[in-house]
Amino acid sequence: MVHEEDDSWWLYGVEPGAIAESGASGPEAYAAFRRAFTKVLFDFVAGAENFEAFRAQVQDFFVAADEAEEAEWRASVEALRSGELELEKPLDELPRWDADGACDAVVERLDVLHRRFRSDENVLDELALSDCA
Repeated sequence: MVHEEDDSWWLYGVEPGAIAESGASGPEAYAAFRRAFTKVLFDFVAGAENFEAFRAQVQDFFVAADEAEEAEWRASVEALRSGELELEKPLDELPRWDADGACDAVVERLDVLHRRFRSDENVLDELALSDCA
């Protein structure tokens, strides 16, 4: 969720809800958020006794929603659907994802013997909005 406050852009996590970062623009806030998210994952790796413990930490972290941000996000989704709220540039140009879709995290071992990696498994980051229409 991105807010403009005091000439800054803020991105607040909903799922996961334990992260918030800011920047001078939306893309800068998104980049800062991604760095913070990555740092959390690195911290989990450093403290995990084994892969299963790491996977459990990541999955628990990912589904821990910030209830206040989730309520605000749901209200914003409904406001966009009803036409009460319209997106301004540059947010109106972002791709849309299903607002009612489930969020999840998949944590897989990459060192499994005989695992063949495929290029179609590579996924780039993409800043997107929930499809509220």
